[in-house]
Amino acid sequence: MPIRTRLILWYTVLLGAILIVFSLLLYWVLGYSLNTQVDRTLADRAQQIGMAIESQGIIVSERTGQIYLPQLELLVNVFSSPAIFIQMVRADGTVVVATHNLGTQHFPPDRDVLLANNQGLAIYRTLMVDDTPLRLYSAPILVNSQVVGAVQVGQSIKFIEETLRQVLLILIGGTILGLVVAIIVGAFLSWEALRPIEQINQTAMRIVSAQDLKQRLPTSRTNDELNRLTVTINDMLERLDNFFQSQVRLSADISHELRTPLTAIRGNIDLLRRGTANDPAELNEALSIIDGELNRMSRIVADLLLLSHADAGLSLRMQMVELDTTILEVYRQARVMGNGVNIQLGHEDQAIIYGDADRLKQLLINLVTNAIKHTPPSGTVTISLYRDPESLRVIVTDTGRGIASSALPHIFERFYRGENNDQKGMGLGLSIAQWIAQAHGGQITVRSEIGQGSEFTLWLPLTRPNTPLAKLKF
Repeated sequence: MPIRTRLILWYTVLLGAILIVFSLLLYWVLGYSLNTQVDRTLADRAQQIGMAIESQGIIVSERTGQIYLPQLELLVNVFSSPAIFIQMVRADGTVVVATHNLGTQHFPPDRDVLLANNQGLAIYRTLMVDDTPLRLYSAPILVNSQVVGAVQVGQSIKFIEETLRQVLLILIGGTILGLVVAIIVGAFLSWEALRPIEQINQTAMRIVSAQDLKQRLPTSRTNDELNRLTVTINDMLERLDNFFQSQVRLSADISHELRTPLTAIRGNIDLLRRGTANDPAELNEALSIIDGELNRMSRIVADLLLLSHADAGLSLRMQMVELDTTILEVYRQARVMGNGVNIQLGHEDQAIIYGDADRLKQLLINLVTNAIKHTPPSGTVTISLYRDPESLRVIVTDTGRGIASSALPHIFERFYRGENNDQKGMGLGLSIAQWIAQAHGGQITVRSEIGQGSEFTLWLPLTRPNTPLAKLKF
């Protein structure tokens, strides 16, 4: 069942239940109020008649049990009205006097009423007189603590039944009309509320059918839950599109990077098949090329595997590390692979941080190797360590050709290599270095000018990072 239909049904059922409960409560309260008012009026009128009888005096014949009262008929008619009927009866139920509006009729005798009156109790009773409902109140008349008769006051309650019947019809009609209006209004409101969801659904279907992650959902300025959901979905689509594009670029870059060594290996194998193996010098040269290309492929696969593990949540082996000692080891290794570049140690400080010693060493080697690649022979690469109050700075500077300003935002992207870059490299070293820095709660910044060299700065916190692992963002 569609959500729109369920919303309409729930809204209608809830409103219908409220209207029905309200109608029943109103009907009961109105009926109770009207009947209570009639009972109170009858009791008050009977009490007034009783007080008047007591004030004017009453004579009882001990022999016949008859009641005598001067102007008794005038008295009861004074307290009557067109809607109120009064009669007085003896203890045996014989009518003594009745109001003129009763005519020749009298209240029908009721044995239970007489019995209750003779016991000194007043009682209410609902009677039917000529198909007309009549509410009767019968109160005993006491003389010297003896019941000598009763005052019976009655009033037709037909108007109450008619009033309640009209109110019931109005309530039923109002409830039905309210439910109809609720269905119409509920349908409109549900359509208006769910229209953005339908737009989201249609846009999502277009994205799926066209496989175009660049499409975005329409947003509004309502700042409600649906608008925030739309913004969140658009952000998700943006990240999915970026991830998809990065995967496409990654596949293309891997294919490109592996194609060159594979081509070289295949070419040298063809030479060996043609008889080059008979010449020891050419054989050694071919095997050296094959070995170098295999080493290059191994480094590519190892770096990609490391980045893949990092994206999957690879944990680092965190411990206390003497960073100055690690820098000294990197300096010694850099001097071996300098290729004519002068490697120097700049400013030094003692520093102990919480981190992964192997990954930090790999980070520094990547930075130094990158500097050596872009520095000509007789150039200089300098490694410096500064200890600040809350952080450490490891600065690697070179006197190379520098990096163009347009390339600076992209140098930490995977497989990125600047234009006119004739140096050998896979474009993964700086990506790995940035990931390791972020995993330790730090980052790498760079400043560079064409012809003036570059300066890479590794910032590391002295305190333990909140999260021991950071992931590269695509």
